[in-house]
Amino acid sequence: MPQLFDKVLVANRGEIAVRVIRACRALGIKTVTVYSTADTYAVHTLMGDESYEIGPPPPLESYLNIDKLIETAKKAGAQAIHPGYGFLAENPRFSQACRDNGLVFIGPSPESILLMGNKVESRIKMAGAGVPLIPGMKAAGNHIDEFRKVADEAGYPVLIKAAAGGGGKGMRVVKDPADLQTAVDGARREAKSAFGDDTVYLEKFIVNPRHIEFQVLADHHGKTIHLFERECSIQRRHQKIVEETPSTAVSPELRKKMGDAAVAVAQAADYTNAGTVEFLLDPKGKFYFLEMNTRIQVEHPVTELVAGVDLVAEQIRIAAGFPMSDSFQNLHQRGHAIECRIYAEDATNNFMPSIGKIVLYREPTGPGVRVDSGIAQGSVVGIDYDPILAKLIVWGQDRDTARARMIRALHEYKILGIRQSIRYLADIVAHPKFAIGETYTDFIERNFSDWEEKTEEHLDLALAAAAAIKANGKRHHGGIGGKVEAAYNPWLTMGAWRIGEKTK
Repeated sequence: MPQLFDKVLVANRGEIAVRVIRACRALGIKTVTVYSTADTYAVHTLMGDESYEIGPPPPLESYLNIDKLIETAKKAGAQAIHPGYGFLAENPRFSQACRDNGLVFIGPSPESILLMGNKVESRIKMAGAGVPLIPGMKAAGNHIDEFRKVADEAGYPVLIKAAAGGGGKGMRVVKDPADLQTAVDGARREAKSAFGDDTVYLEKFIVNPRHIEFQVLADHHGKTIHLFERECSIQRRHQKIVEETPSTAVSPELRKKMGDAAVAVAQAADYTNAGTVEFLLDPKGKFYFLEMNTRIQVEHPVTELVAGVDLVAEQIRIAAGFPMSDSFQNLHQRGHAIECRIYAEDATNNFMPSIGKIVLYREPTGPGVRVDSGIAQGSVVGIDYDPILAKLIVWGQDRDTARARMIRALHEYKILGIRQSIRYLADIVAHPKFAIGETYTDFIERNFSDWEEKTEEHLDLALAAAAAIKANGKRHHGGIGGKVEAAYNPWLTMGAWRIGEKTK
């Protein structure tokens, strides 16, 4: 009989590390957290049953240091490692290192990661499994004449993509044949810099698509299922920022076809544990396999809320050898869920990263509101890591209810001390095109290229003042009989200000 792990090392930081810790707690499993010197007092660091420093802030010297992570897991007596997302989550060498050292990698096998991590090899495999593919190269291109031939066959515009990566790196859209050579050369250089591999290939560029992904789950006992779709078309610079489920574009019939294809992808890859199969859906209702993410996704909470399951806890159970839980049988979509990613970036200044200390932090609450966060009041946000701070997820009995709930929750979410994307997200969800479900991958380009922030400076000023009073409001004195000093009052030092106006 399989047994749950006694102790799991969480090889990550921020909100996903906190999420994994909570799943372990729900299962009665102790956690080992790791941290760089920049994260000594981070939320995830303090939540672990045990915490170990693994190096300085640069990721290569800490969170990406495979040898140090393996050494720490063995030192702490952990039986398994959960990689979260990002960092080493999709690194086959890390999965193999866990296997070689008698540790369980809570995720797929190194063989599956390696296969699905290479977009060219995975296209070849999926073509053999009968999964619909975007017209394009069957293998990586080595000469510009190969690119020209396939581009002419597919028809312009075409897309040059890096075989070994994602996130928009090594990607170029080509509308004119005269620009093809320059695009291929540029994509190769960027792919080499980002992934250490300059292999690129070409496929047809689908105009005005939706980005639809399916959550899949497979155990070691031959069971593979999908947990419905997520609409992830709201993207900025090829990065998702708003996700929801169900998709307004997916009918029950289309859902079954796409879900069956997602399961076929997982089975063709001999996949186990949680993963995500991504598709592009064109305006005519045709869908094409895009890629598979061999990890838990940032947006997994919307699936959890609609399906009523805990995906991270199930990841752990499956990795321990248990068959899929009964709660994952005969699932149904219930209601509607939306997620917004909260980033530390300045939406008014080309989304430049924002750093500093969070002087006030207030999460929204209420029915159907969930916050997955890796920060707290007093947290310091630096420049070394991904700028995601938290995820705000809401559920409602229908899309209109969920959308209204998200708008309200975003307006109640307060983070002061650094710039963040909350107001930008609120305007996206409130936009008339979003309201009617017209969410295509060019949504931001079409509707938010000239976005300007509607300021609420008087509210932020009041909140900042309240935070300052709270932080400095303790009275103190200089010993017995000493002079008692009044609490600090910012209103006495800021001039003749009133809420919402400045008096003359």
